[in-house]
Amino acid sequence: MSFKVAIVGRPNVGKSTLFNRLVGRKLALVDDTPGVTRDRREGEARLGDLTFTVVDTAGLEEGTGDSLEARMRRQTDLAIAEADVCLFLMDARAGVTPLDKRFAQILRKSPTPVILAANKCEGGAGQAGRMEAFELGLGAPLPLSAEHGEGLSDLYDALAEFARGLEENDAEQALEDALADSEDEASFDPDAPYEPDLEAPLRIAFVGRPNVGKSTLVNQLLGEDRMLTGPEAGITRDSIGIEWQWRGRRIKLWDTAGMRRRARVTEKLEKLSVADTLRAVRFAEVVVVLLDATQPFERQDLHIADLVEQEGRGLIIGINKWDKVENPQEVLRVLKEELERLLPQIRGVPIVQLSALTGKGTEKLMPAIERIHTLWNARVPTARLNRWLEEAVSRHQPPAAKGRPVNLKFMSQVKSRPPTFAVFSSRADEVPASYRRYLVNGLREAFDLPGVPIRLFMRKGKNPYAGRKKRD
Repeated sequence: MSFKVAIVGRPNVGKSTLFNRLVGRKLALVDDTPGVTRDRREGEARLGDLTFTVVDTAGLEEGTGDSLEARMRRQTDLAIAEADVCLFLMDARAGVTPLDKRFAQILRKSPTPVILAANKCEGGAGQAGRMEAFELGLGAPLPLSAEHGEGLSDLYDALAEFARGLEENDAEQALEDALADSEDEASFDPDAPYEPDLEAPLRIAFVGRPNVGKSTLVNQLLGEDRMLTGPEAGITRDSIGIEWQWRGRRIKLWDTAGMRRRARVTEKLEKLSVADTLRAVRFAEVVVVLLDATQPFERQDLHIADLVEQEGRGLIIGINKWDKVENPQEVLRVLKEELERLLPQIRGVPIVQLSALTGKGTEKLMPAIERIHTLWNARVPTARLNRWLEEAVSRHQPPAAKGRPVNLKFMSQVKSRPPTFAVFSSRADEVPASYRRYLVNGLREAFDLPGVPIRLFMRKGKNPYAGRKKRD
């Protein structure tokens, strides 16, 4: 099946060179001068037995108002929105730049799936820069050389896997399943046995205010004094990654520096430590926000939890020093009420009470992390989503806009990690934020998705799968 791939990245990373390589002709102008490409250019590409539309875009640049850079950026934004998958290109020889980080952050929040590729890796060059690209939080970067044609087999594998995913989610079959109400339809079951991918480590970051016990907890999990600990606040300055195994599953733990309020961060070294912590959050899949049971839910704790949600990571609240709490049942009840009130965007986030010093309660942490990771990767079949959407709309219609009804036509999940959904409507821009929150809360409850961010996008247009012929 055909699909559209948008090549994006900052200026002069080799987007046009790769575009020409994929289409087999020199359609795009190539030069060492940054900013040569300014408009979107499409071409029919072939890679092995894959055929797809590839889009060359202007280099991602910051711009405001009606400046040339801003207009170029809007063209690139449109290409990202219209693409089925984005190929984010970075220069392995130059390493990760602030502009790469900025637009990686934008792409992580986009509903369009992203493949990260490190260009200019010919002859093994740029290996250090490629390893830096892991911190962008977009998965393992593919090593490429657009100029010499190296690494295209890895790109083929990534695109082929994506194409298979599209076929598996083909809405023709999903609509047939919905009409037939098939009993053997694949259903979302968060309680199904977890099948770990032993090839890829589960990435976990421990974050929180200074001196809440992050390093002590990491030592307790590892069963050794791997991290330096003590009563002084701020001992940990770097984000330390540690390889570990738990029940046969590879784990990568990150112990991070404590994060204080921005107004209190004045020393250059502490600013660097906080930036390192933020990189660890972006690189992680599940983040444990550790609180002090004797001083829970200060404003900074909420800022940290909100940051994790914005980055789209699975979230767990760990309450440390629980052995010092005098009335645990009452304190836990208050904590849950505060969570529901202060973090409504991630309802149902799990709370694990523990003592990092004594080890009591720490045995509950990894099972909770594993469950959140499973939900973070969850997929909901299109047929079930649309049956749920019909019921949700019948219970509560979208508010009319300018006296005209707003009809929600179709819904599908566009990606996981975190679960991301798109609702199609001819008047998508007129669906208010309050109704979107209603849909998100309903999704979380109906499909049992506590503690993971849920992204919901409204897209204009009719059901993209209507009118197709059914399979024979």
